[in-house]
Amino acid sequence: MDTQRLILFLIFAFSALFLWEAWQKENAPAPAPQSVKSAAKSPELPPPSATAPSGAQAPVPGEAAAAAGQIITVRTDLYTAEVDSAGGVITLVALDNHRDAQDPTKPYLALQKNAERTFVAQAGLIGEGMPNHRTVYQPLPGPRSLAAGESALELKLQAAGPQGDKVTQVLTFHRGTYVIDVAFDVTNNGNAPITPEAYFQLMRDSKQAVAQSSMAPASFVGPVIYNEQDKFKKVEFGEIDKEAADPSRKPAYTKNTDNGWIGMIEHYFVAAWLPPESPKFQRQFYTTRLEGGLYTAGVRYADGTIAPGATGAVRASLYVGPQDQEQLSKLAKGLDLVVDYGIFTIIAAPLFWLLKWLHGLLGNWGWAIIAMTILIKSAFYPLNHASARSMAKMKVVAPKMKALQEQYANDKQQLQVKMMELYRQEKINPLGGCLPIVVQIPVFIALYWVLLSAVELRHAPWIGWIHDLSAPDPYFILPIVYAITAYLQVKLSPTPISDPVQAKVMQIMPVAFSVMFLFFPSGLVLYWLVNNCIQIFQQWHMNRVMEKEAALVAARRR
Repeated sequence: MDTQRLILFLIFAFSALFLWEAWQKENAPAPAPQSVKSAAKSPELPPPSATAPSGAQAPVPGEAAAAAGQIITVRTDLYTAEVDSAGGVITLVALDNHRDAQDPTKPYLALQKNAERTFVAQAGLIGEGMPNHRTVYQPLPGPRSLAAGESALELKLQAAGPQGDKVTQVLTFHRGTYVIDVAFDVTNNGNAPITPEAYFQLMRDSKQAVAQSSMAPASFVGPVIYNEQDKFKKVEFGEIDKEAADPSRKPAYTKNTDNGWIGMIEHYFVAAWLPPESPKFQRQFYTTRLEGGLYTAGVRYADGTIAPGATGAVRASLYVGPQDQEQLSKLAKGLDLVVDYGIFTIIAAPLFWLLKWLHGLLGNWGWAIIAMTILIKSAFYPLNHASARSMAKMKVVAPKMKALQEQYANDKQQLQVKMMELYRQEKINPLGGCLPIVVQIPVFIALYWVLLSAVELRHAPWIGWIHDLSAPDPYFILPIVYAITAYLQVKLSPTPISDPVQAKVMQIMPVAFSVMFLFFPSGLVLYWLVNNCIQIFQQWHMNRVMEKEAALVAARRR
């Protein structure tokens, strides 16, 4: 199999894997809800701490149905949020600069609570009589929209604690960022010191966000945790189900540590609770399954003792927004890892940097993809040329190889010896045709994940009919043109295909790819199309060079 057929086969196998994954995502039955006894006893509350600090008591379950509160709407320069005074739960974050996949006239809902979807941020204090996310707070007067010239606004919700303690939940919304600071200011009106312990959690269903194409490659949805022990870790909903069914099961992550954060991700977006990074203090991470197919991922901790008559605070920051690597890296250690490129991250990260640099230069993500493809193909041209030259030499000695195979058909060991002698005599590297392309495969895969994961491409236009590089081509023009270039690429292969079955397969593959690319993001199809066009030109050029070299060799022999 020559280089061109090898690369087509590898691309086909790689893409078919994602098509199968997408088909399973579309057609797999929904998981049957599992009954979790602990969830029924204490719905939505964090699990009891194995290392509860002194003074903290186990959480007391609230009423089965939370008391009704009022919805408070807060508007900033980047988003609109809704906070329920019943618990201070953030029930909506609508991102003004990111649009809904199905209806671009509407903002993307990074958090929401309605009949179809549940994804909310909750927080509360632990201990008998302490307010939690089902306690009805009293909103204090204050602005609800970020005024021009103001850098932040505070929403204050007040409730009473045990022994007359006063608790104020303060949500601070900042200009120019998707970070919301949440703090519990506790005034100790008792006669003994108290150590308030807080929990900060996200609660959501396991549904995928609606994508532009139901057959697009599936992305991970679920909890993610980062700490210095585990580094970045994804926690499958199925793993949470198994732990709920068998509490003795070894957890998938380190639960008790003095650093780290926890969140939940879906394609392009992330919500994460970020405890203060310094000084380091003990915290407990947890993930739980609730009734109704809901899941929580959260962290609980105490932050010092409050003397009688004094006021202290337990605080955390909540990020709800796009997976912007540059911004995330500034907020918390490891937060930028939510943009996960898999095992080829070490290659994908500089490729994304290059793509972003080209976008800054050209001002359009589509042209940036084209420019980056040209640069990558140019960088690999020497390898492709060496591969084509090696395959051409193999073609020349093919009759000699066939003669040796016939002569030593019954002596495989001697055949190998004679073949190696032939390779040395003709100065041929038997791996010369395949090795250069194998070196390029990690780059191709890494670039695939960059184009699939970059939120910057979401709703980014190119030209004409392409208004969103993260969505399929609405008129299928790119996949059709791709099929034509793929067919030409096969025809330009330097080694003719003698096997009729293999020839038929190579003719069908461009059609199969084009059908598959009907459902793929147009940015990815654009990359493969440009890649094919460059490969056709390079192959045409290499064919001419090799024809001239063959003519010179023939002239010398005369």
